[in-house]
Amino acid sequence: MCNFLEYKDEKVVYRRYASLFFVTGISSTDNELITLEIIHRFVEILDRYFGNVCELDLIFNFQKAYFVLDELIIAGEMQESSKKSVLRVVSQQDALEDGENGEKGWQEK
Repeated sequence: MCNFLEYKDEKVVYRRYASLFFVTGISSTDNELITLEIIHRFVEILDRYFGNVCELDLIFNFQKAYFVLDELIIAGEMQESSKKSVLRVVSQQDALEDGENGEKGWQEK
């Protein structure tokens, strides 16, 4: 089974995990294997964050998935390779959001 497709001047790299498909479009000069590794790293982080990630996690918490992706990749390049660092930043963001939500609830009373 091949996880690469060439389309015009681009390449499509995809990987399937259970019922989830992760698809990326890359330049024809980019390395497909590195892209597969980045997809795998993204899924590993999502698995740790959500605890066995599934479709519903991504549907109802898409902003969290985008935040994880934003911490992992910037401008098309891997920014942070450490899963622990990415998860730490995401949990800090969650704590910050919880604190803001708590303040809003307190101010409304």
